Parts: sequence; structure tokens; C-alpha cells
Amino acid sequence: MNYDFLVLGSGIAGLTFAINAASHGAVAILTKKQRSESNTNYAQGGIAAAIGADDSPELHLQDTLVAGAGLCEREAVEVLVRNGPRMIHWLIELGAQFDRNPDGSLALGKEGGHSRNRIIHAADHTGYEIERTLLIAARKTPNITLLEHYQALDLVLTHGECVGVQVLDTLTGDLFEIRARAVLLATGGCGQVYLHTSNPPIATGDGIAMAWRAGAVIANMEFIQFHPTTLYHTDAPSFLISEAVRGEGGILKRRDGYRFMPDYDPRAELAPRDIVARAIDAELKKTGDPCVYLDITHLDAEFIKHRFPTIYQTCLQYGIDITREPIPVVPAAHYTCGGVWTDLNGRTTIPRLYACGEVAYTGVHGANRLASNSLLEALVFAERAAQHATTRLEEPPPKPKPSCITTPRTPSEPAPATTDHAPNWDADRLQIRKLMQKKVGIVRTVQRLQEAQCELEPLAARIEAAYQTLPPSVESCEARNLVACALLITYSALARKESRGLHYVLDYPDTREEFATCPTLITPP
Repeated sequence: MNYDFLVLGSGIAGLTFAINAASHGAVAILTKKQRSESNTNYAQGGIAAAIGADDSPELHLQDTLVAGAGLCEREAVEVLVRNGPRMIHWLIELGAQFDRNPDGSLALGKEGGHSRNRIIHAADHTGYEIERTLLIAARKTPNITLLEHYQALDLVLTHGECVGVQVLDTLTGDLFEIRARAVLLATGGCGQVYLHTSNPPIATGDGIAMAWRAGAVIANMEFIQFHPTTLYHTDAPSFLISEAVRGEGGILKRRDGYRFMPDYDPRAELAPRDIVARAIDAELKKTGDPCVYLDITHLDAEFIKHRFPTIYQTCLQYGIDITREPIPVVPAAHYTCGGVWTDLNGRTTIPRLYACGEVAYTGVHGANRLASNSLLEALVFAERAAQHATTRLEEPPPKPKPSCITTPRTPSEPAPATTDHAPNWDADRLQIRKLMQKKVGIVRTVQRLQEAQCELEPLAARIEAAYQTLPPSVESCEARNLVACALLITYSALARKESRGLHYVLDYPDTREEFATCPTLITPP
């Protein structure tokens, strides 16, 4: 199969790119599940943009830079905030139904780290509403083909240029190549590398791992954002309790009822996510309790049901009436702030290969993503990538600026293949997730990071050997990608000898000035 543009992933970034590129050629959108299954669907809180009367792109810029703890690329943030209002209106023109005030103006919420109310939302299912809108628009746009149940295995390179993708048909088991003039990675993050995550099962870091194997530069993988509040219940899978709940006045308490966040930050529950997550982690270690509690029972019950219908109904399924009792919560891996390095047009260091959304490192998020900037980043940079791919594709690839933290790494050499027993991909996946949760989590130490590396490298070699020996499957591919992302996170965390934003190391508890403005680059061998 041959197309002009091949998009891997059907979330907000992939669909935005496809809609904008379709007038210039044939576009194929490849997804390993169904078209609506993506991280976008699970984004509850909203999308940030400076559209309020008391707001401005400059204020949005400053809030983003503060949250990013010195590692944001200012030019990238400027692109984000100045294009934000226009992209919101583009979604509305496509049919997105966001919440509005009685006078018809957009209802704007406030979340941690924001100095103004600037969160556009659709109740507590904003991601779902955006995904719905973009899927309808994509179906109406000529030249777009949606290909479901296809697992991308590896990028296809010719003379150093990306010319397509090796693909597995997950329904038939057939292997083939899809070729294109330009390929976009929009595969999301790697939340499934951790035991506790708000991400769906498909978030296995496929695009990041494929790009690394192909020789692309990877950046800032040590900065994994743990969302402070996911539902804690023995019978429930991890379920995100939106930042907006705290934005509307939710209070974090210990089991004994003590409100602890003012002890950690004057902004209390509205402090940036890294601070709130570490505070909860510290309280749990102090008390030995399995969770803390998020209390909104002081708010009007009808307001809660209207503002947070998905959270209300989901908690009710597990016997928790959030209008009457607090929500048990724990932190969980939520967002990959690093990824495949790109320039301001979504270009990677491999010619004809683009990356947008959570799979990409644009420099916007720095050491900590400001709440609700992720959906906006995907929109803004996917549009820019489409503009570049359709008009300036032949330009030579960009190069990252030199960084003071560069760690060249080669994927582990495959171990000798053994045939004494078949691999257990589910067991390997669980081993990776438990290891990462325990040793490369919210609070790190050099010793635990080194122990993680020593366990992950032979595991990666064994997985690679089995993958090369057996027919590929979704399970083997995802295990291979997860262990690759686990190594990238661990290598990056070991390289950054300081604490900054989401990366907190007990051995280096202070922020070091010489590492300011220095992303961690993992370069090809």
C-alpha cells in the first residue's frame, strides 16, 4: 500500500494532521485498535487557551514556563500560547460542544499552576468530545482512509529517510509494508510502563521505541508526570480523577481528616502536579495508608453531578457517592513529557519522519507539564507539521541544539535465542511495570535507578531475541516497546544529576543552575 501521508495513531494529533494534509494528497491513519481508542478519549479536565477577558497569551506563557521549571523551550511555548485561541475556534467551527455560561460565552475552569481561568471543557469528558468532533470531520474529509487493527512494528528507512512502516494485521497475522512520502508518529505516550497509570492499555510507547530503534534523537524521558489523583479501589482499574476537581475546590485529606497540602505549598491543592504528587507520596509513606482522600462534599450535589458526570457515575459503580463521601485517590503515571525530539514544525532528526502529541518532545512542557496544555500542544503542532509536510518536505532534517546532558545509548544486543520454553509476554510486561513503579517512580535514588538498569538490560535482550525468533504479535511488540521505553526513562534519570520538576532524586535534591535550559538528549550510536 502506498499513500502520500501515513499517520500512526488516531487521537487528536493524528486526526488534526490528517484533516490538514488531506487536501494535498492521500492520507492513511493507522491504529492498532479501533479509531476512537486513544489517550485523547481519556482526557477529562480540558484544554487550556488564553481566551478570557482577563487573560493573555503572555500570562499563559509565564504559567507554562513556571511549571516547566526552567526547561521549557520558550519559542515553542510562544508558538503554543499564541496559536491556542485560534485552534479552539477551529474545533468549535468543526462542531465541538464545549460548556458555556448562561450568556453564551465559554465556561472557563481553573487548574493547578494556572493564574487565570482558561480551561475550556465539556463537563469532565473534554477529550472524548474533541475526539468525536475530529473523527466526524475526518470521515467527511476526502482522501482520508482509516485502517483499524494494524500494529506498526518498525519504521522503514531507505538511505536514512523514513519511507514507511512495517505493519502487522492483528486480525489475520499478515505482515506487509505501508509506504508514504511522509510519516507522522502520533502514537501517544508510554504510561503502561508503570504499574499504576491513568493511561489506556494501548499506551505502550510504540512510537518512541520505533523512533529510537530507527536512530532518532530522544529527549527528556526522565520527566514522567504522575497525576496526583486516580481512583483507588481494589475492584477498579486506574481511573483518573480530573485536576478540575481540585480546581473547583476539592480538598486533599489524610484518613484522619487532616488537610495536608498547605504544609507543602502555599497554593495547596492548586500547586503544580509534581508538587501535589510528591506530597501525597510523602504522606502515604509517613502514615502507611494505601491512599489519601479528595473531598468535594462541601460543594452543591447537583453542581457535582453536572460538572463531573463521568467521575460521579464511575465512582458510584464502586459504591462511592462523591456528593456524600471523599474519593480515595493515589498518584499514577499520567503523561510522558519527553519523547521523540522535534523542531517547531514537528520534524524529527530522521528525514520525512514527523512526531506530534505525547509521543513528541517539542520543548513545551519542560520538566513538568502545565495542566491541560497537552491537548493544545497536539492541536497546534499537528497543524504545523501538516503545513510543513505538504509544502516543505524536501528540507534537510533539523538538529537539536547541543545539550549539557547527552547520553548515547545503544539498544542491548540480543541474547542467544533459547527454545526451552515459550516467552510469557504478559509476565514480562508485568515485571517491567512493577520494576518501574518501585525503582523509577515519583521519588528516585541513584541506587534504585542503577538496579533498574541492571534488571532491564538483560530483560530487553531476552525480549528482543524472542521477538526476532518468533512470528510477531501485538503482545511481543508491546513488550519490546515497553522495555525500550523503560530503559530510556532509566538512562535519562541517571544522567540528570539534580532534582527538577517531575524528576526528584534523593541523592541530588537540589536544582543545579548548570542544568537549567538543558534537555536530556539520548542520541543514536
